[in-house]
Amino acid sequence: MSPANPADSTLIPLYLQISESISRDIAAGRHADGDRLPPERELARQFRTTVRTLRKALSELQSQGLVESVQGSGNYVRLGEQSRSIYSMFRLELPEGGGLPTAQVLQIKELKKPPYLPDFGTSDHATRLRRLRCLDQVAIALEEIWLDKDSGQIDAGKLGDSLYRYYQLRLGFWIHRVEDRVSIEPLPDWTPDSFGSEVGEVFGYVERLSWAQGKLPVEYSRTWFNPVKARYVQRLK
Repeated sequence: MSPANPADSTLIPLYLQISESISRDIAAGRHADGDRLPPERELARQFRTTVRTLRKALSELQSQGLVESVQGSGNYVRLGEQSRSIYSMFRLELPEGGGLPTAQVLQIKELKKPPYLPDFGTSDHATRLRRLRCLDQVAIALEEIWLDKDSGQIDAGKLGDSLYRYYQLRLGFWIHRVEDRVSIEPLPDWTPDSFGSEVGEVFGYVERLSWAQGKLPVEYSRTWFNPVKARYVQRLK
């Protein structure tokens, strides 16, 4: 994990990266309710950080109701009513579960909405963002995201790994509901060589419409994911 730039609040601080990684492991069942987490110094070495930063991450998990600190004993998983984390709507996981999401911007461009897109937003223009997605630094998916122009513009220079966090902190709205449709589709013609797969290979495919606080969806996205390296997981509680 690389430390975030403290000058830009949309970049995810290291302690939140750690808490998100542990949170996703808990959601995937790699840490069960009542399990004792490894000692703090061991976790700090695992995440290549200081004990102080690790404790800040554990404090974040405690505030979410996922971890309880027992003095003189350690930190224990407590599965109560989980609050929404940064990546609670990112539904791709490693085959064994979990994995910390990161993203690499491939292209960002403002365009007139093509006719093949579903209806979303109130403008006839949108910002198209293409990204390479990774879990624990393993390339697992390609994303094409269309944000309605009336909802704001995306500045690639200020965009961190979490687009929904950017929406909330930079554009003043948050995504609270999504509709996913999962199928299979061939990889698009803009697939980069760095993805390690050929244009036209059939991959897992997720179409998503995302709603903020209004009645109309503000975003449409398409994700092609490698079914060997990742799984789509939706948990109902």
